[in-house]
Amino acid sequence: MTKVFGTPHEQVVFCHDETSGLKAIIAIYSTALGPALGGTRFYPYGSEDEALDDVLNLSKGMAYKNALADLDLGGGKAVIIGDPAVDKSEALLRAYGRFVQSLNGRYFTACDVGTFSEDMDVIARECDYVTGRTVAHGGAGDSSILTAFGVYQGMRAAAERVWGSPTLRGRRVGVEGVGKVGHRLVEHLREDGADVVITDVDAAAVARVRARHPEVDVVDGHAALIASDIDVYSPCALGAALDDETVAVLGAKVVCGGANNQLAHPGIEKQLDDRGVLYAPDYVVNSGGVIQVADEIEGFDFDRAKQKASGIFETTRRIFAIAADEGVPPAVAADRLAERRMSEIGRLRGILLNP
Repeated sequence: MTKVFGTPHEQVVFCHDETSGLKAIIAIYSTALGPALGGTRFYPYGSEDEALDDVLNLSKGMAYKNALADLDLGGGKAVIIGDPAVDKSEALLRAYGRFVQSLNGRYFTACDVGTFSEDMDVIARECDYVTGRTVAHGGAGDSSILTAFGVYQGMRAAAERVWGSPTLRGRRVGVEGVGKVGHRLVEHLREDGADVVITDVDAAAVARVRARHPEVDVVDGHAALIASDIDVYSPCALGAALDDETVAVLGAKVVCGGANNQLAHPGIEKQLDDRGVLYAPDYVVNSGGVIQVADEIEGFDFDRAKQKASGIFETTRRIFAIAADEGVPPAVAADRLAERRMSEIGRLRGILLNP
């Protein structure tokens, strides 16, 4: 069992409403930079311990992601235990909203696996601290738009580092997963002149890309993609795509994708570095989505959000430079940069404003 007091999290809240069936956990990792922001995952966990482990890891990741996205927001996450196809209801979502409201703004929620903008609208009927809402309710709608844009910016920075120019023109990019983020990334890559090869377990997703871009190649599965003659591997599906077996045979010189938690275990980042593969840390390059939903807190403006997401290019460049200067993998450099910002800016909270 995970020991909550063995982690640096500020607050972990267990939420239970027996009548609606709500069983949720909200984890706040840090509010050093501001209120914690992170999505609500609705998932049929096998146990409460599994759910707790997940929310603790995810909330830490959000703190680092928000720090490097230059947001004045801390990191948090929530999980609802259950099958969203069976257990999700208006009553359950509204009960969850009451618990989020009880935190008085320490945590802002948004969409994640198993929840959608329409669900955020329901939660918002009981809660003021909700983002990722539908366009009809003043929200940004589909956050995959700027997620894909940000991944493309990170990939440009990686291309500049490896090949000397911030373009994918003439490079062959393998995209694994062409769902909401992946298919939009293909659009950016083709506009830039990249050759693209894709794979996805969903034949309909592949067909959608091929209908628009018949010139895109298709391979059957993960193993075939990483064995392909590609310059860039872009995991945009599930996490843990980079395991020992994958790294051992990967021929690409760059890894940059939209999936979360791409490294299967600690140490993979060093294996990539030792093999001369440049890894663009996932939580840096896929932060366009959180930038998009965070912008709603001010009142959503797409152009403003896109301008901020374009900064992912410079942030990724900076991380590569720090990694080279300090002789560490980019994933380590990214962590250090995030921790530095949380420490330096968080320290300012100690300056008394209203004695």
